[in-house]
Amino acid sequence: MVENRIGVDVGGTKIEALLLDGEGSERERIRIPTPGDYASTLRAITELVRTLETRHGTSTVGVGMPGTVVPRTGLIKNANREWLNGQPFERDLANCLAREVRCANDADCFAASEARDGAAAGFHVVFAAILGTGCGAGVAIDGCLHAGAGGIAGEWGHNPLPWPAEEESPGPPCYCGRLGCLERWVSGPGLEADFLRRTGIARSAAEIATAAAKGHAEASAAIARLESRLARGLATVINLLDPDIVVLGGGLSNIERLYDRVPPLVARFVFGGECETVIRRAGHGDSSGVRGAALLWSDDVRR
Repeated sequence: MVENRIGVDVGGTKIEALLLDGEGSERERIRIPTPGDYASTLRAITELVRTLETRHGTSTVGVGMPGTVVPRTGLIKNANREWLNGQPFERDLANCLAREVRCANDADCFAASEARDGAAAGFHVVFAAILGTGCGAGVAIDGCLHAGAGGIAGEWGHNPLPWPAEEESPGPPCYCGRLGCLERWVSGPGLEADFLRRTGIARSAAEIATAAAKGHAEASAAIARLESRLARGLATVINLLDPDIVVLGGGLSNIERLYDRVPPLVARFVFGGECETVIRRAGHGDSSGVRGAALLWSDDVRR
């Protein structure tokens, strides 16, 4: 029988730990706020794992985190939690827990989860995008992760917003050092910043989405701009990868109207004016990434 598996998802606002039993059933999950520094994050993950193991026994540990583990050095790069960058996160966490730990990009974990038994189960090529604090994405092929030679496959968020309107260029600064990255537009903070620029009013992404659903004009206009930017971003992915399905996760994926309005907008920008790619919401909701982290110990999840 397969042993218990713990998955940990290090998000922008929360760390979630999930324990799956040998049958793949959820036994327990814990969520805590994400600390604001490296050492505290290591301690927090260690404590979560120990808490779950005290209750359920020894388990394998897989962790999904922002950024990428560089294969050559073992150091983290490209994390939007910048205090992770340059750190030997996987090695340090293994030392804290006194065992091997498997780490992967959080969006890659999301892609694995959805490709295995989520919204993308049975599809050949999967592009899974998280529209949350950032807009990372992962690629899965026949249920296996495709991380790429440098571990950055799916990082569409740090390409520029395609076909920008005059007011969208050069775009807001990104933590990566460039201007106008898609992540600055198609994310929770991106939606909030756009609404603030247009109205002078600070609102959370959730408040904007709720107001739009109630017919608030400025909020509806902000969601329409989000839909256009999302469609343009996905069209470039489809032109390059032509996935069978796009799965959306993260807080913005809960905006119902996206699934009616974005697909026809995507088709306008895809080469040839047609698009066969299915667009669906994540089957496992906001817990998909942590499930994928637990799956990192499946022998066939990585190529």
